[in-house]
Amino acid sequence: MNDEPAPFETAAERGLLACHHCGSVWEGASEGERCARCATRLHSRKADAFNRTWAYLIAAAILYLPANMLPVMITKSLFGTQQDTILSGVIYFWVSGAYGLAALIFVASFLVPLFKLTALTLLNYLSQRGSDWRQLERAKLYRVLEAIGRWSMLDVFVVALLAGLVRIHGFAEITAGFGIAAFGAVVVLTMLASLSFDPRSTWDVRNEPAPEGRTDDDMKNSGETA
Repeated sequence: MNDEPAPFETAAERGLLACHHCGSVWEGASEGERCARCATRLHSRKADAFNRTWAYLIAAAILYLPANMLPVMITKSLFGTQQDTILSGVIYFWVSGAYGLAALIFVASFLVPLFKLTALTLLNYLSQRGSDWRQLERAKLYRVLEAIGRWSMLDVFVVALLAGLVRIHGFAEITAGFGIAAFGAVVVLTMLASLSFDPRSTWDVRNEPAPEGRTDDDMKNSGETA
């Protein structure tokens, strides 16, 4: 029996292009041609995906520091004014005994954005190089990023909720700090980076051609290494 895997053809090799907007698949369509159903331009890959992803990731990385260093919540009361960052809020809940809430905020507001930045940087870098390293695991990692991304806005929701509920004039007042704007920008930028990244590029492996048009067999026969 022949144990070799059955040969397969990609959609591009069959001359098929799918519309990213309406999902229609067209046979014999050319790159940049408009979809006959919704008039969206057809592309076998997302246009300028690597550069767009890098731009969003760099901007998110720059804003990640002020998002964690600047206050996200300012509390004014009879006892004075208190400014809380994300990490100071985590410490406060932990010292108060609310271990579950402290862990939830720490994971959703600190670890998840950092994990998304690191993972998307790795995925974009390896895909741009045409690497075949752990392709299946990289594809699964991208699906994990898509699943957990929605929880990154937890801090923004909490501050918005508290600002609306705690508004006792002269006694207590909670307002959002500049840190929450930077944090929200980080979340939005990582979401845009995830949308800009083309997961199909994970499977695009580029092999280095032999120098001067020589084959690998010729190089082995001459004692050279590829």
